[in-house]
Amino acid sequence: MAERLQKIMAKAGVASRRKSEEIILAGRVKVNGQVVTELGTKVKVSDEVQVDGLPINKEAPVYYLFYKPRRIITSVSDEKSRKTVLDFFEDVEQRIYPVGRLDYDTSGLLLMTNDGDLDNRLTHPKYEVEKTYVAKVEGIPTNDELKQLRIGVVVNGHKTSPAKTNVLETDTSKKTAVVQLTIHEGKNHEVKNMFKAVGHPVKKLKRESFAFLNLRGLQPGDYRPLKKFEVEKLYEITEKR
Repeated sequence: MAERLQKIMAKAGVASRRKSEEIILAGRVKVNGQVVTELGTKVKVSDEVQVDGLPINKEAPVYYLFYKPRRIITSVSDEKSRKTVLDFFEDVEQRIYPVGRLDYDTSGLLLMTNDGDLDNRLTHPKYEVEKTYVAKVEGIPTNDELKQLRIGVVVNGHKTSPAKTNVLETDTSKKTAVVQLTIHEGKNHEVKNMFKAVGHPVKKLKRESFAFLNLRGLQPGDYRPLKKFEVEKLYEITEKR
């Protein structure tokens, strides 16, 4: 049975499905010796697929939950030679990559996998997978400002989806607050931009949970394999939409 080229590449652990599309469009992929740049191209198991001149091999899928430290790049490489999340997985043989991203100065839960199908499900807006963050912000948000976040605020001309908020701590002397925010969107700098929109710039940010997964038992830089039932549950929650 033939499948789309980008799906085959994602299954082989080359990159996520969307990143694989970029690689195809860049002319870096050959099928049976011919360069292919059309995204709708379908290939069979018997076809030879090469990326940058190297044949791809379908790997067994692997899944890891990683506690990303601050000041680490969420990428498989960095042109400035800064440390990336992949540097913490030197003993992992499979070609894994991050599911979504966390900013350089943001810590917290990041999933790593070579399963392009699951990556696509977990990052696609239609599946509305919840992510919970804890932010230390400047100033102390009022009830009206928190209500704005719960309703949705305009960021770069786009109204954000409703969020869940919970004030965990306030410090009147330092004029700061710690606020928990749960969202299901994943645009760049989304949480920071939302707090900025209500007048409370983020000083420190951590992602505490992704769907039903959390960081319990892990320290920054630690990771663990996902259990079989956890992978199955991630697929299950993204089947319902």
